[in-house]
Amino acid sequence: MKQKTNKSLVKKVKVTGTGKLKTRATGQNHHNSRDNGAQTRAKRKDNDVYPAVARNIKKALAVTK
Repeated sequence: MKQKTNKSLVKKVKVTGTGKLKTRATGQNHHNSRDNGAQTRAKRKDNDVYPAVARNIKKALAVTK
């Protein structure tokens, strides 16, 4: 039987064309006005997922790359 895709992970993780995984930066929901400029700019960038964690996420997503 085929493995089902974990739908909650699909909403949180983006798979790039080369197969890497990207996630949104944390801490963007509230209390953002107190951050300095460097922190605000850092939150705009997407984060890479660590390779050890990426293997487990790819299994849950049923990614073939």
